[in-house]
Amino acid sequence: MTQIIDKRDRASLFRTRLGEALRMRDSNQSVLARAIGVDRSTVSQLLKGSDARLPNAQVVAECARALGVSADWLLGLTDRPETATDMLANTLSLTEAPRALVDEQIFAWHKEAAGYKIRHVPAGLPDMLKTRAMLRWEYAPHLGRSTDQAIGASEDRMAWMRTARSDYEIALPLFEVESFARGEGYYHDLPGDVRRAQLAHFIDVTSQFYPGLRLYLYDARRLFSAPVTIFGPLLAVLYLGRNYMVFRDTERVQAMTRHFDGLVREAAIGARALPAHLRALRDGVT
Repeated sequence: MTQIIDKRDRASLFRTRLGEALRMRDSNQSVLARAIGVDRSTVSQLLKGSDARLPNAQVVAECARALGVSADWLLGLTDRPETATDMLANTLSLTEAPRALVDEQIFAWHKEAAGYKIRHVPAGLPDMLKTRAMLRWEYAPHLGRSTDQAIGASEDRMAWMRTARSDYEIALPLFEVESFARGEGYYHDLPGDVRRAQLAHFIDVTSQFYPGLRLYLYDARRLFSAPVTIFGPLLAVLYLGRNYMVFRDTERVQAMTRHFDGLVREAAIGARALPAHLRALRDGVT
């Protein structure tokens, strides 16, 4: 229930916060008066008055604009002084997404969230579970001569991630793994021996690290997910292709966590059943 504040208390809080905003901006009454188009005595009255009246909405809005705070904060309607624009900038950002395995930014987020559960819906097969041959096939066209160097650095980072005390849950569409096994679509020119070795690696790694690493396959005909990684309660990152869209506000991180948990609940192939399913796919590779 919203708390109703007595009008005298609200007027007193307005005066207190207006003075605090002036100190935060290292400003003074004369500067504020010029900025909002009133004389200095009017600002003095706003700061030192003793009655229960609040200034009109226009004056409140102009004070908020000039001091870079929200009108709601000045009036005691929120405890956050930031403007809506500032809050959005602090909770939502775009970061460049290079085509380069586990890049510096991804690794930094993993380090920040060490010890928390990491939930991941990759854009394709998860890089952290790929063989060296698979990485070379996929990334050589983009990285050229530096492919082996990039793979080596990526393997070091992925080894760190596996020992970082974080549980990993990965959700993939069922068709992605089956298309890979059959060498269809994106994987049409990937040799069969690379595909067989990759499936065997999936089986080994998911068995070895279970339950700290759990891989689920969901039916994309029933469910959809954009590529997203949720780093515990700290942040959620949507992969857009050329950029990552990063959310740090609790409400959106929780919403994406619930979305991911829905993929797990509705998975066509659960983590326990995965090795048997992968063995059947591996045995069918020609």
